[in-house]
Amino acid sequence: MGFMNATDVQETEFDAVVIGAGPGGEVAAGKLADAGLSVAIVEVDKVGGECSYYACIPSKALLRPGELLIEARRIPGAAEAVTGTVDVDAVLRRRDDLVARGEDGALHDDGQLPWLEERGIVLFRGRGRLVGERRVAVGGTELRARRAVVLAGGTRAALPPIDGLADARPWTNREATTAREVPESLIVVGGGVVGAEMSQAYRSLGAAVTLVTGDRGLLPREEDFVGEQVGEALEEQGVDIRRGPRASAVRRGGDRVTVTLGDGTELHADEVLVAAGRTPQTAELGLAEVGVGTDGFVGVDERMRVPALDWLYVIGDLNGRALFTHMAKYQAAIAAADILGSDISVDHLGDGGGAPRVIFTEPQVASVGHTARSARDAGLEVRTVDVPTDGNAGGAFTGADRGTARFVVDEGRGVLVGVTITGTGVAEMLQAATIAVVGEVPVRRLRHAVPAFPTRSEIWLQLFDALGV
Repeated sequence: MGFMNATDVQETEFDAVVIGAGPGGEVAAGKLADAGLSVAIVEVDKVGGECSYYACIPSKALLRPGELLIEARRIPGAAEAVTGTVDVDAVLRRRDDLVARGEDGALHDDGQLPWLEERGIVLFRGRGRLVGERRVAVGGTELRARRAVVLAGGTRAALPPIDGLADARPWTNREATTAREVPESLIVVGGGVVGAEMSQAYRSLGAAVTLVTGDRGLLPREEDFVGEQVGEALEEQGVDIRRGPRASAVRRGGDRVTVTLGDGTELHADEVLVAAGRTPQTAELGLAEVGVGTDGFVGVDERMRVPALDWLYVIGDLNGRALFTHMAKYQAAIAAADILGSDISVDHLGDGGGAPRVIFTEPQVASVGHTARSARDAGLEVRTVDVPTDGNAGGAFTGADRGTARFVVDEGRGVLVGVTITGTGVAEMLQAATIAVVGEVPVRRLRHAVPAFPTRSEIWLQLFDALGV
């Protein structure tokens, strides 16, 4: 059939209709099309989704230069060569290249379209809405799906009910990752992943940054030492962290923003970034038309099907299981296999239990599975083993003085149920831990997976020594 926009195509019946052309939707559509099905994909914004334009890709482009400078300044010889600061204009230009910003200042998804074209997937631009069983309306066109509809609409930034916030023109992750200029000062409200990463990014680009974490603290979903170590590093980089009182009011007057905390303290800046979680974009999907009464996360079974509707699948952020790009892709593969009638193995990873996650601060945070706290809350009898990430010969070369690797061991079964690693560049160390946790490899068996010398992967030897295996 070849690639066509909605204005070019007369056909309105397909084997499958996918709403949302982010990473999850693209993978689902691609696998179905590669198997010979006719597929339509519906997208109201840009093919490639939030991750490509407003989240993962641009945020890491903003973070990477400052991260490299921090690391280089720790290494004798390299430190002497680092005599300047980040070239802000160059950083923003590189970010713009990665998000395909054109001369007109807009972000363009032209480069994403050939992938659809190669697979014969038909793109309908507009907001897709369920209007009945296997029926999707896009503008004035109604699409019919012979086999399945896949919802992959993602989430948007949540705005908490803070007095005056909505009228203060706050930044969300979208404005923060695509800004054309760096403000002189920035207040970040929220101590989660976006708050931590964007605080570091904008401080490295020269902004005076104040981070308001509230009473939950910094990165509260991770191990306790994570927030402590990342917080120490951010403060060393010049971020002013305000712990305790939450933001209670926000006002914009002219070009300045005032954020009032619960104890009456007033903070002033050029911009305010709200990083307070995500909200599923389900309200306009027409779920009530097919008997699904929710405007929040949509419950699904292990094959990503909505219960009692064997034709409707929900993948990625919309089902609330694990809000990560890589998990959306994983769930897309499960849904596509089920639609095709394939026999696919579905394990606990599908519900987020083994989802790997990375926070790209300096130090980085790489984790998979349980924290010690969540394991105990789940009723597991666990032992934790903490070792310094750089406490070995490999670590001697990084120059890092901060980092911990925590292993959470289910003592009854003798397997790892969680690993958290902090330190320089530890994201690339995570896959070994993910394989160990998801594969439920006995620790005694892992003992024979010998790490190379001299690498920081020798943290595994320290685990085995602590366990006496």
